[in-house]
Amino acid sequence: MLVGTGILGGGLDAAVWFRWPRQRQGPREILQIEEIAMINWNRFQTLDAVRSPRWPRLAMLVVLLLLAGSCAVDEGADRPSVAHILVRVAAHDFHPLAGGDSLTLDRSLKQHGIADLEDNDWKVRLLAVRDLVRAGSGAVSEIANGLGAENADVRQVCAMALGILRAKQAVGELERTAQNDGNTIVRSQAVIALGQIESLGSLEFLRERLKDDLSRDVRYQCALAIDQIEKRMGTTQAQLKAFQDLDESSFQTLRVRNPAPDFALEDTDGKVWHLSDFRAKKWVVLIWVFADWCPVCHGEFRELMASREEFEENQVQVFTIECHDRYRGRVMVGKELEPEHWFAKQSFKEAYGKQIWWPHLLDRAGAVGAMYGVDPMAFAVHAEYINRPSTVIVDKEGIVQLAYYGTFWGDRPTIAQTLNMIKTGRFDFEHPKRLHPRTAE
Repeated sequence: MLVGTGILGGGLDAAVWFRWPRQRQGPREILQIEEIAMINWNRFQTLDAVRSPRWPRLAMLVVLLLLAGSCAVDEGADRPSVAHILVRVAAHDFHPLAGGDSLTLDRSLKQHGIADLEDNDWKVRLLAVRDLVRAGSGAVSEIANGLGAENADVRQVCAMALGILRAKQAVGELERTAQNDGNTIVRSQAVIALGQIESLGSLEFLRERLKDDLSRDVRYQCALAIDQIEKRMGTTQAQLKAFQDLDESSFQTLRVRNPAPDFALEDTDGKVWHLSDFRAKKWVVLIWVFADWCPVCHGEFRELMASREEFEENQVQVFTIECHDRYRGRVMVGKELEPEHWFAKQSFKEAYGKQIWWPHLLDRAGAVGAMYGVDPMAFAVHAEYINRPSTVIVDKEGIVQLAYYGTFWGDRPTIAQTLNMIKTGRFDFEHPKRLHPRTAE
């Protein structure tokens, strides 16, 4: 069992505490705690076993993973302990943040986004959240301890998991994180979690943060969390199950010129849509958007509303898809609170209620997005980790003709360009500002 989680930050004098197993109790044993091993990142020490400050970083990470692996696993050897999960996150070299810790910066290009489509930051985050959620309610105190970790990525995944678990016993720790954490994304994630938990006791706190937080992005999430709590629209069982069921073997299995993997996703009213229902009937366009705070996404919605007749004349079924639960999806299409969008001069809500003609689907946990190569939680925009902006075109025979994955928030074909590709049969789009990985010199 983990008793301390000052998970290591790069170059920071932090510690991880583990208790060594000495005794087992019962057939589903929980290893008892008796001795504490303290590992110092700068001096690379662990109970006199490692003394040399010249040990390479890799050797240190091996030691950390071995120690974490010795910690208790509640439900069988195939499930990693909370300690192991958090060390795994702390050991990963994520792309840095910029813009007040609200935007991911490609470390090589020094530009917002991530150019390398093979980058696996998203997978480390997503699988960490999945594994923490699988650890379940019995691990909430250990996960909540992670909110005090030195590493901001550890704090972010812990806050996210606590929201999905609806961990009411962690509300106090989440409020302290939302108020005091120096990292904007971590504060934002803690606020999101309070909304998902439906923490009625946090309403006054959130109203204060709505007035006082220095980040516009965090204040925006406060407004959403207040509305979510008041409407009792927290994390659904479907969201919880989607994370528990995430299967890494299905990730990135879509291939262009091959049949599109079938899926079934709910829309914002609860109707289930199956991709296979359109085979031999219509082309299908799948557009993964970000969230309700995204001006580019709302621009695409306006384009879609204006293009209805053209899509229908060309027998094209459009789906927009969002890697969120029901509440956030409904905010996106104007069915809940209309936040104060800093980029909008007029209301979306009335127009959306009358003119959205396509289904907006909920890709909970990003399960379908991961299968289709969309990389859920790829990079941060407006203090929230989101998928790559992605467009997939499937023809009437169910064959994937285009799978375009963006490298930054504005990188994908416009609605008009997407429709033109279907009309002309030419699927060779590249955005003029697309980021390209820096080649080794």
